[in-house]
Amino acid sequence: MKATTIFFLILAATTLQAATTGEDKNCGPPNYCARTDQRIQPYPARPPALGRAGTVVTDPSFGARILRVTDGASDPVVGGRSMMTPSSSEQNAWNSDGTKFYILTPGGQFVLYSFDPRSLKIHQDGALPMPWSGEPEFSYTQPSIIYGVRGNNPAFQQYDTSSAKGARVHLISECVRMKDSEFGHGVFVSADDGRLGTILGPRQDLNFMVYVYDRKLGCRWYNTQTGEIGGQWGPKGTVSIPDRYGVHNSRISKSGEFVEITRGASSVGKAVNLIWEVATMRVVPCLFQCLGHHAMGYSHVVNPSQQRHPLDLLVRPLNDLESTAKLVSELQATPSDRYWLDLHLSWNHIDQEDKTPVCLSTYSGANSGVPGAPLDTIAPWENEILCAETDGKSSKVWRFAHTYSTAKNGFWSTPRGNISRDGRFFMFTSDWENQLGQEPRGDHHRTDVFIVELR
Repeated sequence: MKATTIFFLILAATTLQAATTGEDKNCGPPNYCARTDQRIQPYPARPPALGRAGTVVTDPSFGARILRVTDGASDPVVGGRSMMTPSSSEQNAWNSDGTKFYILTPGGQFVLYSFDPRSLKIHQDGALPMPWSGEPEFSYTQPSIIYGVRGNNPAFQQYDTSSAKGARVHLISECVRMKDSEFGHGVFVSADDGRLGTILGPRQDLNFMVYVYDRKLGCRWYNTQTGEIGGQWGPKGTVSIPDRYGVHNSRISKSGEFVEITRGASSVGKAVNLIWEVATMRVVPCLFQCLGHHAMGYSHVVNPSQQRHPLDLLVRPLNDLESTAKLVSELQATPSDRYWLDLHLSWNHIDQEDKTPVCLSTYSGANSGVPGAPLDTIAPWENEILCAETDGKSSKVWRFAHTYSTAKNGFWSTPRGNISRDGRFFMFTSDWENQLGQEPRGDHHRTDVFIVELR
């Protein structure tokens, strides 16, 4: 055999090995090297054996490295309790350079971690010392800044992780009067930190005001129960649509130009999701296949159609909700009695053209709750961590890892995931097939937080 032939054979083998093991330095967003096939991938007979927090295992089916972030000793308040990722995959739980993130305790504490993306080493920095209601968000531009909302006498606040100091950004009572029974609930932030928003009211689903603070222009608000829009800038008056409702959830686009509102208790109207163009009086109900969890980019939103197949994902412009495009083609219908329960979408590594992949986790209601029993897989992508192509060049779905979460231990055991700002890591919750021990109360199995490397 000629020397040149041997050289090219070795080169081909090396390239194949790099693609298989994820060692290729070119593997990463927006072009991952992970599998994109549609083969059913059964779970192994037993989940990978775990060490303590800080140890790394390799997914035997997909080859991705998975870091265990927490264990039974990680809760800084009550030992043995579950640890989990934020309730929403839309929450920006990572800082802007991927070196810090936060997770939750069952008591509502937000626990900060430092992270080395090269070595996958972690260090717990302690609980955030801020009296925030709802879940915070890291700045998209400043690595040390994290934002939150004080619930009582609501105010936007920030905390600097480098100096360990908090500061007020804006007091909401300077713009609207609040009753003692009304609070701020969570925070959402535009990608340039120019606009911060929250939801105001007595509680989820009965909250009645979406409030946006622009650092240059001041406050602007939309009362969803009266239909009024007001504040310190922009047109004021009553919206043209008849819908009147409470608010379940709300998010802002990365551009800060649009706010998506998920309806709570309703008096008039049926649309579950609505879009408010913040600088205008325009509020548009989304009436075509708009259910399920959403993820906002700069000018687009992604959500599952909830038609025929769980991965029938739609992307649509925020200024033209009826103009939809499918992200994944050639999907086979899924039996209605085996429909996957949920998709948690995360798009916080998005570019200004909304072209980076949207990432997600899936779970099934048919999973076994027997400790150590393999999770259910009747179709590809079930109980997996995935990213879907959004640039329109093709319709790849990259498959990175199994979730190993039964999702049988209440909402917090579902594998909700949050993508890092560089798109290289996905943090998720798992009960690891009920292998992590019992909660201190003994009423269900524990969950922990894990990070999978996306290559």
